[in-house]
Amino acid sequence: MRLFIPLTVFLLLATTLVKAQHISRINISGNGQLDMISIGLDEQVEIYVTKDGRISKWGYDKYIGYQENYAGTLEPYAGRVEYYTQLDDEALRGKPKYIGRTLVTYYPSYENEILKGKIKSIGNINFDYYLSFDDEAYRGAIKSLGQQLVTWYASYDNEMLRGKLKSVGPTLLTYYSSFEDKAFRGKIKSIDRFSVTYYSSFEQYSGSMKTGLQIMNANGIKYYIRNF
Repeated sequence: MRLFIPLTVFLLLATTLVKAQHISRINISGNGQLDMISIGLDEQVEIYVTKDGRISKWGYDKYIGYQENYAGTLEPYAGRVEYYTQLDDEALRGKPKYIGRTLVTYYPSYENEILKGKIKSIGNINFDYYLSFDDEAYRGAIKSLGQQLVTWYASYDNEMLRGKLKSVGPTLLTYYSSFEDKAFRGKIKSIDRFSVTYYSSFEQYSGSMKTGLQIMNANGIKYYIRNF
């Protein structure tokens, strides 16, 4: 009985830590380009990651549980923060190592040239990338986030689609092609089962969202479509 209680507490704590890191939001800009992928940690900390696997911003998101953080504003995190030092590999130096209880690792300088300095893992989420022999439209871009396979439109696709996010796990993203009205060509057309339309170049509010949702939840991930 004495062993059962501590073991139960340990298992509950381990489960909490494993669930702590997750893909919390993916931002798509008004022209259909990926703006950022947000990885959520515990304590309301978010790490904003670029298409090529680098940290663009991180910090405390005071809006979680209150309202949507449309502006992407993050505040300094007051908890434990540790950085890689000058004694570490040159590709890691100065980068955040621990944010709270979460370890962040990066590909060192002796890895493949295209991987050097990119995020390798954030907690339990491992990152993989497309390499130099892959299509030039998504060469160096994120290939997987944990169990989620990430794909991008290739260089042989329509010019308004090339290099744009195509899928995250089972979620497919489509865009208006170069044959569409100039007011919305290249913009998001659908995410999973959600469709989006825009005002045409002949209408008032040309290019603005006409029907659809600005925030969509698809297969456990939130997608935010910036309407500009």
